[in-house]
Amino acid sequence: MGSVSAVHSPRPCDLLLTGGQVLTVDDERNVFASGAVAVADGRIVAVGPAAEIEAAWRAERTVDCRGKAVLPGFVDGHSHLFQALARGLGEGRPIWPWLCEFMWPYSIAVDAEDARVAATLAAVEALRSGITTVVDNHYAPTDAETVLSVADAIEQAGLRGVVARGMIGHKTAVAAARGLPDDLFRYSVAQELEITRECMRRRPRGSAVEVWPAPLNLAYVDQELVRGAVELARTCDTKWHTHCSEGAKDPASYLEAYGIRPVEWLAREGLLDARTTLAHAVWLDDAEIKAVGEHAAGVAHNPSSNAYLASGVMPLRALREAGAVVALGTDGPSAGHRQDMFEVMKQTLFAQRQHTLDPAVARCEEALELATREGGRYTGSGAGVLAPGAPADLAVVALDRPHLRPLHRAVAALVYSARGGDVELTVVGGRIVFEDGRCTLVDEEALLEEAQERAERLVRRAGFQALTPAWHH
Repeated sequence: MGSVSAVHSPRPCDLLLTGGQVLTVDDERNVFASGAVAVADGRIVAVGPAAEIEAAWRAERTVDCRGKAVLPGFVDGHSHLFQALARGLGEGRPIWPWLCEFMWPYSIAVDAEDARVAATLAAVEALRSGITTVVDNHYAPTDAETVLSVADAIEQAGLRGVVARGMIGHKTAVAAARGLPDDLFRYSVAQELEITRECMRRRPRGSAVEVWPAPLNLAYVDQELVRGAVELARTCDTKWHTHCSEGAKDPASYLEAYGIRPVEWLAREGLLDARTTLAHAVWLDDAEIKAVGEHAAGVAHNPSSNAYLASGVMPLRALREAGAVVALGTDGPSAGHRQDMFEVMKQTLFAQRQHTLDPAVARCEEALELATREGGRYTGSGAGVLAPGAPADLAVVALDRPHLRPLHRAVAALVYSARGGDVELTVVGGRIVFEDGRCTLVDEEALLEEAQERAERLVRRAGFQALTPAWHH
C-alpha cells in the first residue's frame, strides 16, 4: 500500500491554465470566478476552482490567467477561407449581383496556390480571434489536390475543422436563369461525387481537418447531385453542407423549377437529417422550419454577412424552438470581412432584436452557447465546452482593457464588449497555436507579404481594377 502522500500526489498534465474567470459552457453552465483548466494528451482532464485544480495536477507548463477569461474555442460553422484575397471588394451589391458580378468571377480566377495562401491567411486570422474549429466551404478551385492542399494549410496553421468541398455539377435551368457563368461548371455530377469521394478517402472522419460533401447551393444545383452528396455522407459517416435559402428569391426560383420549396424537397425525399448542415436558412417558411427542427438538422447563422448583403434575418427563435442545431458562422473574409466571433455574437443579438423589436428575444448567454457548445454539436466534434473528456480547444481573453472595464459579468463583457484582438492565447488539441500576438506555427510576416502580392495579381487577372479606387464617388 502506498503512503498517504503518494496517494494524494498531484497527477501530471501537459498544460494548466489557472486563475482566470472560467466560463465552461458545460451542461451546468458552470462559471468559476477563479478557475483552472488542466489539459493532457489533447483533452481536458479537469476543470474547477483554481485552488482545487492546482492541488490535484502538476503541469509541464502553467499559464497565469488572472485578469483574463478562459472559455471554449469558438466554432465557425460556415466560412470561405479562399475568399481572403478579396477582402474589402464588391461592396454595395445584394447577394445575387454580388455573386454574379464579383464572387464568381473571383472564384474562377483563383488558382491552387492562391487558394492555399488565402486559406493559410484566413486560418491565422481565425486562430488570432479564438476560433479553433472551422467549416470551410471551399469551391475554388475544387480539384482533389487543391482541396487537400487547403485542408493541409488549415491543419498546418493549427486550426481544426472541415473542408466542405463545394460541388456544382452541370448547369441547371435555375442556374442559367440566375446568371451563373459557364466557367463555374467544370465537372459532371458523377465527377463531382468521385472527386469528393477521393478527398474524403484521404481526409476521413476523425482527421484534424476532414472533408464533407457540399453541393454548393440547393437553389441551383441538380437534385441528383444533392442525393449523391447525402448518400456519400451517410456512407462515409460524415455530415454534409450546403447554402440554403440565403436570398429572398431562392425558394421562389426553386418552386418555379420543381414545384416544391428546397427544404420541403429535402424532407420529402428523406435527405434531411442530423447529418445536414445548412448555411443561412434565412427564407424558410413555417413548414420548412418545422422539418429542419424535427430532423435535428444543423443551421449556420451568419448575421454579419446577412447584414452586409442585406439578405435578411434568420428566424433564430423559431428554428431553435423547433429543434434545429444552430451554430454561428463568419461567412469568411469577404462577405463577413472579419473572422471575429465576438462580432458575430453581438450581431446575432442585435439583428434578432431589431427584427422582432424585442430586446429580450435573445440574450448574451445564448449567443455564447451558439458560438461554442452548439457549434460543437453542429460539427459533431464534441468541442465547444470546457469539461473533462472534451477536446482541449480553448481561448484566453484579456479582461483588463478599458473597453472591458468595469467588469460586472464576464459573459456580458465577452459578448458585447470584447473583440478578436482581445484574445491572448488560443489552444487547439492541447497545443498552444497563438500566443504573445503571433501564431506559433506560421511565419506571419512572410504570409502577409505573399498574400498581398497574390491579391494584387488576382485583382488584375480578374479585371477588378474598377473595384479598387481609393474612394468611391
